[in-house]
Amino acid sequence: MATNIQKPRGTMDILPDKVAAWQYIEKTAREISAKYGFGEIRFPTFENIDLFQRGVGDTTDVVQKEMYALESKGNGEARYALRPEGTACIVRSIIENGKCSDAMPLKLCYIINCFRYEKPQAGRFREFFQYGVEMFGADTALADANVIALAHEVIETLGIKGVNLHINSIGCPECRPKYHAALKEYFYGHREELCDTCRERLEKNPLRILDCKSPICTKIADGAPKTVDHLCEGCAAHMETLTKALDSLQIPYVVDPRVVRGLDYYTKTVFEFIAPITGAAQSTICGGGRYDGLVKELGGPALSGIGFAAGINRLIDAMEKSGVIIENTEKPLLYVASMGNEAALKAFEIITRFRSEGKWAESDIVGRSLKAQMKYADKIGARYTLILGDNELAAGEAQLKNMETGEQTTVSIDTFTIA
Repeated sequence: MATNIQKPRGTMDILPDKVAAWQYIEKTAREISAKYGFGEIRFPTFENIDLFQRGVGDTTDVVQKEMYALESKGNGEARYALRPEGTACIVRSIIENGKCSDAMPLKLCYIINCFRYEKPQAGRFREFFQYGVEMFGADTALADANVIALAHEVIETLGIKGVNLHINSIGCPECRPKYHAALKEYFYGHREELCDTCRERLEKNPLRILDCKSPICTKIADGAPKTVDHLCEGCAAHMETLTKALDSLQIPYVVDPRVVRGLDYYTKTVFEFIAPITGAAQSTICGGGRYDGLVKELGGPALSGIGFAAGINRLIDAMEKSGVIIENTEKPLLYVASMGNEAALKAFEIITRFRSEGKWAESDIVGRSLKAQMKYADKIGARYTLILGDNELAAGEAQLKNMETGEQTTVSIDTFTIA
């Protein structure tokens, strides 16, 4: 006996009764993004692997451990990779399509699926879905505040409660080397206590140790030097302006030196919206920051950038934990039950007319008895039913029944309509 084929581990089926929540989030995200001037962009599911090695950073967990590399036919070399995130893809796109010379700021948004090979757990999948925005060509802290305000409005509109905004600055190429040196000096004093991964990070990118989830490394990191104490004058002024802008917008926040984000391209502002989700006390549902050197790193001009990505799976979890349940409430307006071939053809004609008016209508297409048809109409929640037989066809009239009230009305089968 053949065994059933199941979906790959770490993926999901989104069935029709659950799709309403996804569509609601996507609709909300697109409408609010448009209000802030962000136009939607779409790009390939897989890209040249060099894009992520150069853009995301070859010292990150994403590139070292989690990326799905694809072997090209014929040579067996891994030349492509399924996208693990969206920012590098958009940067590649705007460079390749000549958008870097457009009027600035350039504002783009997207809703995509991404792929990372990691251990599936609550709120974490190998194929996951993101809504994100990217803004290019705006250097000021007010641009950061605009992007954060957009994310805040989406989260508020979705009805998610208990959300905390954490912000930080990780400096720029001028001040970050000094901070890295201070981090290395501190963590070398605890080298033997660090996990194996963090011992590797100590040599390549000590900033990533601050993001480790190991309890021992977390405790050690609590005493590490803070980024905000090592900022150059420009980065400190940028951070001060951002906090003033958020204060003026009445968006609450905390300055959190542990927020560093997991990708190498970030500079200056980084932020996370943290909320309760299923299976965890709290988790990041949206995160982002500034990446002023990424466009140039990938072959474009010196063009600043800032953006965020929000996990749609996590947004849904947070909504449900907040008591926000989006259900599919759509039901058929009309079900036409029929007896005999002529009546079945007339029923099909009627529902076709209703569908042409943009209304959901159904009739029997599986050969049920009249009794079974009426049970089916009730099961699918049809608001009205119409029964057609020889007598109705001869008279040109039938009884239209309101399934909620039980009221029946005589109508012309050729011209009746329902509001």
